[in-house]
Amino acid sequence: MYKYEAEEITGGLSAPGKMPEGSFNLPASACETGQKLAKIPGTPCYKCYADNRGRYRFPNVKDALQRRLDRLTHPQWVDAMVVLIKGKKHFRWHDSGDIQSAWHLKNIFEVCKRTPDTKHWLPTQERQYLPLGSYPDNLVIRLSNAKNNTAPGNAWSHWSTVVDSGGDCPASKQDNKCGTCRRCWSREVKHVTYPKH
Repeated sequence: MYKYEAEEITGGLSAPGKMPEGSFNLPASACETGQKLAKIPGTPCYKCYADNRGRYRFPNVKDALQRRLDRLTHPQWVDAMVVLIKGKKHFRWHDSGDIQSAWHLKNIFEVCKRTPDTKHWLPTQERQYLPLGSYPDNLVIRLSNAKNNTAPGNAWSHWSTVVDSGGDCPASKQDNKCGTCRRCWSREVKHVTYPKH
């Protein structure tokens, strides 16, 4: 499969300036849990940066997000994502949007298994789809705390929390970019805190 065919099948990858090697995003409006939390002050989804704000409000970006969402069920989606991701050292799932279903997560697992040289990071609010057993060694599923400024629970191994001040994510101090930091992709790092933005 050629790269242009893979882009047609999947809707292509996203290229947020913060990330080292690209991402794959979906509309924030399609976040099942996120849309509920978006109405609750003190949650990371309240006034979400990707919900019709910044560049996410532009028609071409909205069209691309919707195109990716519509193509998740394409029978060659896994094969096409492998073509697009192969050769990348780090990949982030969902710089906007989230897991849509158990089958969506299983397809992500398959992409990770077939790109073993890539470290994958998947932030999520969708606890109901998380596996009870193991998942690919090259994937970190980082469960987002549903309330800001709270300590992570014991129900999952890797967490993230939005905090009103401070935070150990260095992006806000380096032009809103990951730079050389790869903490979010590391299984050794159990908890990451992000300053509210």
